[in-house]
Amino acid sequence: MKSNLLLCLLMGWTGLALAQSNTSMQPIIDEVRQQYAPDRRVAVFQIEADDKGVLTGKTNLPEAKKELLARLQKARLTAEDKIESLPAEVLGEEIYGVVRVSVANIRSQSRDAAELATQALLGMPLKVLDKDRGWYLVQTPDQYIAWVDWGGLQRMNKSAFDAWTKAEKVIYLRPYGFSYESADTDGQTVSDLVAGDVLKLKAEIGEFFQVEYPDGRTAYVPKGEAKRYNDWVASLSISEDKLVSTAKRMMGIPYLWGGTSYKGMDCSGFTKTIYYLNGWVLPRDASQQVHSGELVDTSSGFGTLRSGDLLFFGTKAAEGTSEKVTHVGMWIGNNEFIHASGQVRISSLDPKAPNFDEFELNRFLRAKRLLGNKKGVDSLKVNQ
Repeated sequence: MKSNLLLCLLMGWTGLALAQSNTSMQPIIDEVRQQYAPDRRVAVFQIEADDKGVLTGKTNLPEAKKELLARLQKARLTAEDKIESLPAEVLGEEIYGVVRVSVANIRSQSRDAAELATQALLGMPLKVLDKDRGWYLVQTPDQYIAWVDWGGLQRMNKSAFDAWTKAEKVIYLRPYGFSYESADTDGQTVSDLVAGDVLKLKAEIGEFFQVEYPDGRTAYVPKGEAKRYNDWVASLSISEDKLVSTAKRMMGIPYLWGGTSYKGMDCSGFTKTIYYLNGWVLPRDASQQVHSGELVDTSSGFGTLRSGDLLFFGTKAAEGTSEKVTHVGMWIGNNEFIHASGQVRISSLDPKAPNFDEFELNRFLRAKRLLGNKKGVDSLKVNQ
């Protein structure tokens, strides 16, 4: 009887110790997550400890995993490492990808009914991190992480991916169009195209570029609708006038949550597309774009703003609640800004103007200037 009682006590103390171990681990896990992966949109750090001290989950940040294990050891907490490092082993050597459709829809979860998180254009290189049935967890050049279905990308090993990235390209520049099976715009189409799509250049035949898709399909694109990619990059000269001109070409395009293309765009997808077509890559969301550029003083009004400045709107910080950036538009002068809200449209901050937007004025937060200050902005050259 005494031995059974002693065994029960020992088991109880062991269970308590394990529970305490788990409780002690969680704050450390949270600290490392906050340090290395505060924004789950651009990093994976899904790690937890069970009541036996077994660490499970996934991360694409080897330095974060190393730091976590070191901190647990320093705290004298015994942990069994069963964390999966991404890219996942199930992917084999094909941990690279290139978008193979005109616009790939990238979703928050690995299912068709999931929220549209963002889009990626034809030819865009992707890091492939994980797989779930016919879905792939990918990371775009702006570091955004979400799921794309198998039809949206061509997976590659490093050799094939390097060959693709080094090959000469053409970029499509019309808002919408098609590629063709032969050098004839009345012939059979191969696919649709939108501005920003990139294809491998094979040859020039008359008034057409002969191109190749990431999956090996070949097609023809009219020269008047595209340019050699390197020539286009070399010709770029971003300016206030060019930003405004680019933005106005998208007037009337319908609002699409998660959209970043001529097929539909949300507010930050719109500003991202404006700058992308002028050679700069912005972060994906408004709450990320607000950290780019230099703050413009608007305390005395909007007279200091210049065309191309980004205006951010949302909920101001209050006692017990933090600021929330939920909308962005671009200043175009004359007290007006252009933004995607219902559709791409122009609104005014002048109460006397017929297009005065009182709603947005009341939730204006701040303005940021990118021209002359590239903080938080990447050159397009590094992404192709």
